[in-house]
Amino acid sequence: MPGRPAGRPGDGALGAVPGARTGPAAGPGALGVRSAHGQAHGQSLCHPARNRPPDAVDQLRTAMLAAVSHDLRTPLAGALAAVGSLRSRDVDFSPEERDELLSATEESLARLGRLVDDLVDMSRLQTGMLRLRPRPTGWGEVLPAVLNRFPDADVTVRGVAAAPAVRADPAQLARVLAHLLANAVRHSPAGRPVSVSAEARGDRVELRVTDRGPGLTGAARKGAFLPFQRLGDTDNSTGLGLGLALSRGLAEAMGGSLTPEDTPGGGLTMVLSLPAAEPS
Repeated sequence: MPGRPAGRPGDGALGAVPGARTGPAAGPGALGVRSAHGQAHGQSLCHPARNRPPDAVDQLRTAMLAAVSHDLRTPLAGALAAVGSLRSRDVDFSPEERDELLSATEESLARLGRLVDDLVDMSRLQTGMLRLRPRPTGWGEVLPAVLNRFPDADVTVRGVAAAPAVRADPAQLARVLAHLLANAVRHSPAGRPVSVSAEARGDRVELRVTDRGPGLTGAARKGAFLPFQRLGDTDNSTGLGLGLALSRGLAEAMGGSLTPEDTPGGGLTMVLSLPAAEPS
């Protein structure tokens, strides 16, 4: 009988937190993010495909097809297996077993939805069609809910409560934080907590997500923010590899930046810089 799939930090981080999905039909006041060639409020990570060299387009298409063919089919297969078991007349499931199969179906479909959201929004970023609703946003408005998605992770938080509010789209900011935490948790060794800290830097606020994992070499750092990269992961079980690409695109769309730094003593620190809601 299919069991409930084990959760992984990378699974939940690839998609939107509740309310994060946006679309071109956003109402008045929504901000359209233009492409790198437009009069940008924020610069998207990737230029539209027509501006890429032919070889780069082919490589991106190949990577996308390889990722989608596996990563979208995996949760779909899990959901179909659970539903097929429930429909079977050959097995008399107990209420607890039915609940377990329904939970497995729900988790698989939720993961599939998050992966599709990432693909759609990465495309919208590339074409300048993603709409954001920036407003003054306190860290306490978004970070606690994100941390709740990693109940088994060892995460320490320092200075965030006292950090100034930023101007950002709250749902998309939460989405960026979820991606960064998922990467840090996945790569940190046991017994080495992930650290989240924040402080004001002039008219900007910097939030740092620090891990004690293997870090990134020069070559890996260049490709870390390209779509369909998994920071050296050798399997396809951690998502589409859009997390950092989408996170940087969203950060830039909100007038910010996302840059990697070496963690002193080993590891990787992702620095998210956003404009303060009230510049000093």
